[in-house]
Amino acid sequence: MSSMNSSHSHPSAFILIGIPGLEAAHIWISIPVCGMYIMAWIGNCIILYIIKTERSLHEPMYYFLSMLAVTDLVLSNSVSPKMLAIFWFHSNEIYFDSCLIQLFILHCFFIIESGVILAMAFDRYVAICNPLRHSNILSNSIIIKLGLVILIRGVLLAIPYCFLLIRLPFCSNRVILFSYCGYFAVAKLACADTLISAIYGLTVSIMVMGFDLTFVIFSYVMILRVVFRLPTWAARLKAFSTCGSHVGVILTFYILALFTLLTHRFGQNIPLYFHVIMANVYLLVPPMLNPIIYGVKTKQIRSRVLLFSVQNTNHRPLDCYPTAT
Repeated sequence: MSSMNSSHSHPSAFILIGIPGLEAAHIWISIPVCGMYIMAWIGNCIILYIIKTERSLHEPMYYFLSMLAVTDLVLSNSVSPKMLAIFWFHSNEIYFDSCLIQLFILHCFFIIESGVILAMAFDRYVAICNPLRHSNILSNSIIIKLGLVILIRGVLLAIPYCFLLIRLPFCSNRVILFSYCGYFAVAKLACADTLISAIYGLTVSIMVMGFDLTFVIFSYVMILRVVFRLPTWAARLKAFSTCGSHVGVILTFYILALFTLLTHRFGQNIPLYFHVIMANVYLLVPPMLNPIIYGVKTKQIRSRVLLFSVQNTNHRPLDCYPTAT
């Protein structure tokens, strides 16, 4: 590892602490982290496999769910392996370029996930409020265009994070009091004014969550107006059931995101290890819970999972079983 040539260059590598103050408990903390990582991998891969192989699921709701599953896989893979390496093997060093890549992926795919959740809310709005035109409004070409817009927005908003850090001078302190390369955690190590970096990071977080959450709430207000006009409770419950899994994903993602943001900005008296644990929970829990929520709440996916389990138990072809309705 090379040292810095001057005080106005960046170090060749940083040192990730893991969870500061709880280093002695890292091996125990690694158990739930590893469990969540494995569950996220298995759950999201099952969701993708079922949607790919079951032709009845080739519709907008499940295309967006596929995007969500891919996003969750990328997010969990960008953090969990390095985190487990720190906990198990004390592999605390991370190269500067690797740190920037991890940071870019985290912020890019956080923005993408928020955009996918917004697109899913729009899909539910069209399906309930304008069902006769659902297939025309959300055609395959429109879904592809929406996916590209969501991806491009994430990339364009995440790139400045890297450029703002590259232009900062770093001094002798290379220790990041975090378990991954978070933007604010890395920027704190700079020996220069980081006001612009802080403003940009906070602005993007508020803008993305504020914009997306506002339109998600607006979509569900319109959905509720239509649902409560339905003549019977049975019809209302059926309409609500189509939104149940998406509401669970919304609550998991945005509650954890808002709580993490608020504790970071206003929780100066909260111990540092709590900040780090909450930041880890925010990145580890949604990728694990999202496939569980959809698997439990969505009849088509639940049926295919049960059929797949029966197939493996009896070692018989899946075609021997009746198709779920």
